[in-house]
Amino acid sequence: MPFVRISLPKKLSLETKNTISESIHQSLIAEFNIPAADYFHVIEELEPHQIKYPESYLDISHSDEIIYVQITAGQGRTLEQKKKLYHQIATRIAASTEILINNVIIVLLENNGLENWSFGNGEIQEQKHLKK
Repeated sequence: MPFVRISLPKKLSLETKNTISESIHQSLIAEFNIPAADYFHVIEELEPHQIKYPESYLDISHSDEIIYVQITAGQGRTLEQKKKLYHQIATRIAASTEILINNVIIVLLENNGLENWSFGNGEIQEQKHLKK
């Protein structure tokens, strides 16, 4: 049930944007055990003046190919699962695109997955794949 917002430079190719999205989705399947059909992503293409970042933060350098990945997901994953997810997302993106691993910024926002989602019909759907 994660909702993913990917903010990235407009200059990247459509193929790169799609590969980034697919890399994130495959990582969520592997580490958060989401169903394959649970694929809700928004890709925001931004002009250079719309992306702000430090050249270095926490001894990690950044460049104008920085991307921001914001994931909203239901609560319940362990710290280890989160660490594995972040690592897998960053390494998959770096391995399959021109984006360097240091330019992948990830933010996870958690909520109560049982009542804070509607996937249509103006209703709260029961998420059978989530543990209650």
